[in-house]
Amino acid sequence: MTQTICVPSSLVREAEDKREATRKLGYVARAATVFRADRLVVFPDREGESRWGGEFVTTVLEYAVTPPYLRQEAWDVRDELEYVGVLPPLRVSPQTGSESDGSGSLTQGIVTEVGPEGRVRVNCGMQHPISLITPDGMSVGEGERVTVRISSREPVRARIVDEAPSGYVVERTDLAEALTRDDAGVRIATSRHGEKLSVSRLSSLVGRLDDGMTVVFGSPGRGLPDILDIAVEDLPTSTGGASVGPDSGFDLWLNTIPRQGSEVVRTEEAMFASLACLTLTE
Repeated sequence: MTQTICVPSSLVREAEDKREATRKLGYVARAATVFRADRLVVFPDREGESRWGGEFVTTVLEYAVTPPYLRQEAWDVRDELEYVGVLPPLRVSPQTGSESDGSGSLTQGIVTEVGPEGRVRVNCGMQHPISLITPDGMSVGEGERVTVRISSREPVRARIVDEAPSGYVVERTDLAEALTRDDAGVRIATSRHGEKLSVSRLSSLVGRLDDGMTVVFGSPGRGLPDILDIAVEDLPTSTGGASVGPDSGFDLWLNTIPRQGSEVVRTEEAMFASLACLTLTE
């Protein structure tokens, strides 16, 4: 199951300053991590952007998911990262699993040196970089990130593997492309104008969501109907309202906070509220 979360480049449009914008993105990163998102897509909404657009949003979200022990090597001094000290720690749970040659956990590493015969030195959170052999068919260069499976720390037993590490991957792409992926699963648009999510409606969804989902959020004061230029009266509602055509790209338009007490729900708040419901199991 692949879980994709899509947010607009106008995500921090209401932030008063860069520090507050960075803090907001920290909570978005927390939501993506807490609910085990595989992919965090930033799609363009240039009309809604203010001082900080897609480049800023993407950079901070990528920095947030980078393990602390790799940040100094992986990131140069950048203007977008001026206030990353306010980011909350993600504390990503390591992926574990058993294989024919033993169990281990996946972690990220960065190649610090490339040697002969496919051997490289990798910084992966140990006291010192460790020497590993590059798997057949894989080519890596200095500064490149790799996934390392560590089966023992004393003595050190580790190897580079062709697997995704724990945490989400950040991408910048058009929303249409994200919705047409083979692994998009159920495509859900979140909007206060959509169908109200109820216990019975959620029960009918749980089985479908097991095959994966793509959940799309708007930005404060500029929801998905505005971003996508779709008339509110064309959205499906729990009272049997009209249904948007197939060109919208979504399977469902859901109001996941049907009793909201605030006129505007912030994107990070909507993420926690929506994903808490949509990731429930039977």
